[in-house]
Amino acid sequence: MLAPRYKTKQIFVGNVPVGGDAKIPIQSMTFSKTHNIEATKAQLDRLQLAGADIVRLAVLTKEDALALKTLKSLTTLPLIADIHFKHSLALIAAEVVDCIRINPGNIGSKDRIKEVADACTARNIPIRIGVNCGSLEKEFDNKYGATSKGMIESALYNIKLLEDFGFTNIKISLKASDVERTIDAYTGLRPLVDYPFHLGVTEAGTLYHSMIKSSMALGNLLRAGIGDTIRCSITGELEEEIKLARSILKYSGRQKEGIVLVSCPTCGRIESDLVSAIKVVEKKLEHIKVPLQVSVMGCAVNALGEAKHADIAIAFGNKRGMIIKEGKVLHQVKEDKIVDLFVEEVEKMAEERGKEE
Repeated sequence: MLAPRYKTKQIFVGNVPVGGDAKIPIQSMTFSKTHNIEATKAQLDRLQLAGADIVRLAVLTKEDALALKTLKSLTTLPLIADIHFKHSLALIAAEVVDCIRINPGNIGSKDRIKEVADACTARNIPIRIGVNCGSLEKEFDNKYGATSKGMIESALYNIKLLEDFGFTNIKISLKASDVERTIDAYTGLRPLVDYPFHLGVTEAGTLYHSMIKSSMALGNLLRAGIGDTIRCSITGELEEEIKLARSILKYSGRQKEGIVLVSCPTCGRIESDLVSAIKVVEKKLEHIKVPLQVSVMGCAVNALGEAKHADIAIAFGNKRGMIIKEGKVLHQVKEDKIVDLFVEEVEKMAEERGKEE
């Protein structure tokens, strides 16, 4: 059963609400050198076109930090500056970006963290406390090791540190590179604080590995009502991060948007080119944002029963097929005509449903 979302404090990253009852925003991160304005702008444009809500940029040098002002003027996306080791870069970035992400384990002394908090207070921008299992402060690493308990204790310590500085415009991430520690850390901290959580599995790997890890970890957390914004980390990918995050939100039941596509497994009963058909349908319908249950079924055994539960479906037979809308046969046509006609009918249905909302 889908649990209610935890009630969390709502913050804003630019104009995007995070937490409370807000829609769960999808984040990603550029991998260009941030001071390379042209390359970074191109990646921001790609991510915005793919549907990213918020984008994070690595700030490794003063040149990177100074480039943020120009980049901010070139995009409407909210930007987060990702800072490690050098708190002075956070002070420069805080003048222009919409959020600062720091890893307290490597940012330095309490005085430096206070300086960052004061700079963010001055512009009313949030700080993301980014706890990573692989870079805990020595005191927590020595006591707990690279465990979910160590991550939770680090987060609690740094939350209190910011609160003692009078800063509460906070969101939190607790990232590990495996499913179990990720789930345990977020689940363990959730009842203890009311700040919004940014979900993610760090160092999740290439597309195949990230799909599995992110789906298992983030899907379980979302089903449990935990999570206010997410990123699916994938080595060397941009648009795929957004697609995967959107799918996890959709199939976890946490967000109703776009096509839920059902197709039967390939087997010897199929009497049509189902594999080619489903690829075309998926590609041509990926732009639709209205929630629709769409089925493409290859034989009578699965097709007619499944079609009753779909908003609209193809039921293939022997070189022919039916288009079934809301349980009623709409068309019976030859196999070579059915996919194009089906796409037209789905688009019509999406338009009709869109007007009703």
